[in-house]
Amino acid sequence: MQGEPTDEDLMLAFGAGDAGAFETLYSRHRLRLFRHLQRQVRDASLAEELFQDVWQRVIAARERYRPEARFSTWLHQVAYNRLTDHWRAKSHRPDAPEDARELAERLPDPDTPERQLSAFEERRRLQLALEELPPDQREVLLLRLEQELSLEEIGEITGVGRETVKSRLRYAMDKLRARLRP
Repeated sequence: MQGEPTDEDLMLAFGAGDAGAFETLYSRHRLRLFRHLQRQVRDASLAEELFQDVWQRVIAARERYRPEARFSTWLHQVAYNRLTDHWRAKSHRPDAPEDARELAERLPDPDTPERQLSAFEERRRLQLALEELPPDQREVLLLRLEQELSLEEIGEITGVGRETVKSRLRYAMDKLRARLRP
């Protein structure tokens, strides 16, 4: 086993153009990675889709790869990021109920001029309220709501601690609620 190249050496060789190095890496890690994904999503076809995406990302990153951590750690970080993307997308698109079409047909048309004007006015009120927030509160609120970043990520970006981020978010939300109250 001493004569075999490390995973890190194989990934560097793959980045330099050695397709055989990728085949070796793939054979070493494919089963463990697939099982991990399958345990996470509990759906073989979805796990297969995610599995393919992870390996596509590995291939796309081959020239940028730097062995700052073990290859297996890096590979699982790629898988973790892909799973996070999946769960984030799924939370925004829940499964439709079986009677969704029937329910949708019973809904009134939301595109009336009165409703459009009302929606525009609500968006404008929110925009004005956001503009009234202090810059530090507006920044953390937008990073949280629009970019869906964690408190820790926001803290890294803004250079403040997690508790400060929480505090700024709480103050921003309190001010928005007060400003938008009818």
